[in-house]
Amino acid sequence: MSKSGYPVIMRSMLFVPAHNDKLIASALRTQADVLLFDVEDSVQPINNKQVARDNILKFIGENVCEDFKIFPRVNDRESGQLLKDLYQLTVPEIDGFMYPKSYRGEDIYFVDKLLETIEYEKGIARGHFKIIPLIETTSAVVHINEICSSSPRVVAVAFGCEDYLTDLGSFNDLEGQSIFTARSLIAMAAKANGIIPIDTVHIRVHDMEDLEYNLDIAKKLGFEGMLSLHPKEIKYIHQYFSPTQQEIDDAHQMLRLAKAAEENNQGVAYMEGKFIGPPMVLQARKIIARHEIIKRRKEKQ
Repeated sequence: MSKSGYPVIMRSMLFVPAHNDKLIASALRTQADVLLFDVEDSVQPINNKQVARDNILKFIGENVCEDFKIFPRVNDRESGQLLKDLYQLTVPEIDGFMYPKSYRGEDIYFVDKLLETIEYEKGIARGHFKIIPLIETTSAVVHINEICSSSPRVVAVAFGCEDYLTDLGSFNDLEGQSIFTARSLIAMAAKANGIIPIDTVHIRVHDMEDLEYNLDIAKKLGFEGMLSLHPKEIKYIHQYFSPTQQEIDDAHQMLRLAKAAEENNQGVAYMEGKFIGPPMVLQARKIIARHEIIKRRKEKQ
């Protein structure tokens, strides 16, 4: 749960070109946590953007999206499309919006105020719509803490490596060295601000071994989810960003031992020869809380 109190799991965030009925129908058959109905890059030519908006509203109106968090990716503030996107798509069934090309915190503040005005005009509770900034420029990485703290609507921040690498003048290497620094900074800034860090898409969509390699790195860096381009990636993403049964059992055991030590006036508790300190107790509580949210989500599906 973020500092804003937003209780949500965002392990898998599946991009879906919103002008394509067939791909939307396919996405609705998945177990993705979040559907990113795209109105931006994958929707071309420009006249398809209105088709995409209409499609999103149509599918939401058919009550087939209730098992997912819905965050359309809108167009940026320089596109001439942002106001249309936000005004037409601000309906209560939508949870929020992914905002692309976030250069600095002022971009997110701008979107925040647009949403506030629209909420007021439509009679929707202030703050209903959340924001996920997409970090895909060198400026965004440099100003990442500012972006993460720019609005209470920000519940997560996601990395877009391809645009970032183009801006940097680099390339996507197999080992992930070219994006390691950006990944680290994004994950740290997100955690420092109590929001969810989401790792970049895996562009080699048919290479599951490479996907797992990147998921392992992402989990070690502190990410809690990954952007996805293909439904077949979802089961792997969920596996890596869900606590294992061993982690859950160890967390419960750690809390039992820590509680027993406190009740017996013992200064310290040990588990398998290791000292159980306050950070380990906090981590155990986080693991159990995450497991409970995931379990409730599975029960709803």
